[in-house]
Amino acid sequence: MKKAKKIPGIPEQTRGAFHDTEDRKDFMVPELAVQKFEILKERFFSINYWKDYCGGLSAEFKLYDQSGSFVDRKPKTGDYVRINIPAPDNTDANYDWVKIVNMDDQTYNDDELERYLITCRPSKAPGSRNNHIAHFYSAESTSNFVITLGQDYIKIGVYGRNEIPNTSRTGFWGKIRNFLISLFGGYTRLAKIQWKSLTEGLLDF
Repeated sequence: MKKAKKIPGIPEQTRGAFHDTEDRKDFMVPELAVQKFEILKERFFSINYWKDYCGGLSAEFKLYDQSGSFVDRKPKTGDYVRINIPAPDNTDANYDWVKIVNMDDQTYNDDELERYLITCRPSKAPGSRNNHIAHFYSAESTSNFVITLGQDYIKIGVYGRNEIPNTSRTGFWGKIRNFLISLFGGYTRLAKIQWKSLTEGLLDF
């Protein structure tokens, strides 16, 4: 049975589904890797424009601050990301929401010259009066985005961990929606396609 990769800095896989989605570019000239990584880094921190790199069938991502106001800047811990996925509407709030719960720039081995991590967790919509999780997955799940500059390569990975359908902390129609998607397995396949289009798109120079 395939196991989730152990990636430094991201939560360990303990239950539910997972995915590891990665893309990498290698370079004969190390200086070129550095140049391309600067472009990748700018794209990585421009969440509002991710759809532009993924193509027309991609989900749309928009960055919001803790008060629920749209912002066009680099993300920071505590921000929210509103996701409009090409799937049945989330009738609780019309969008899926995640909160950025961790960011770091640690490297973990000698081959890594730079590394950046963003960890997101399903959440309620910012400013919402209830505690309903406005997302297909429960709050135990995380999506972890990592970009790395190596000696002669650049790499991006999206790692889903502990992906459990949200059937408790949501409204009635949200439960129905999540159950149906879980039953047919559609969201898992859709998410894999989405994250693959993101990793490929951000590395398409």
